[in-house]
Amino acid sequence: MVRNVVQYLAVLAFVATIFAGTSGALAGSFMPTTGAASQPVGHFDFCKRYPSECRANARRAVVKLTDIAWKRMMAVNEVVNGSISPRTDEDMYGLPEVWSYPTSEGDCEDYVLEKQRELEKAGLPASALLITVVRQVNGSGHAVLTVRTDKGDVILDNLDDRILPWDETPYTYVKRQSDSNAGRWVGIEDNRDVLVGSLQ
Repeated sequence: MVRNVVQYLAVLAFVATIFAGTSGALAGSFMPTTGAASQPVGHFDFCKRYPSECRANARRAVVKLTDIAWKRMMAVNEVVNGSISPRTDEDMYGLPEVWSYPTSEGDCEDYVLEKQRELEKAGLPASALLITVVRQVNGSGHAVLTVRTDKGDVILDNLDDRILPWDETPYTYVKRQSDSNAGRWVGIEDNRDVLVGSLQ
């Protein structure tokens, strides 16, 4: 209960900062991207099954971070996190990496795909909803959803019900979908080595 209250207060403080228009509150909160990056193997296979989900975007837009947009993002993050049980691809399919829309179970990429789909249904632009590969503190690969807003890039994560500015999360950012083409990926500026394994 105390943890939930602390999280709620943190979210309220973040929202208040945004809507108060505090100068420099989110300074530096847009991810610096580099050139083209390799498409994760799981996403490549996903695109073969769902080619309509991996097309060029007709327009490049960000989310205008209104109160309504924020509430939609919070609702989708909490509902998906609460309705999907974590389970590895090995357990579900007997394969190391399968990206798919989840029904009741899934791993991190599946949570991201579902949030991406639901937020697009809610009216957020597809070009602002980007699957992102990160490295956790322990070195493991992980996937989160980056939402590009007019106030900065924020992260929806199955490991955290909060929505945080990307640079306030405990991850090293590696690459993400291009905002101009959902089937292409771009690097995120980082001096460390990129991930090895299935997320490369």
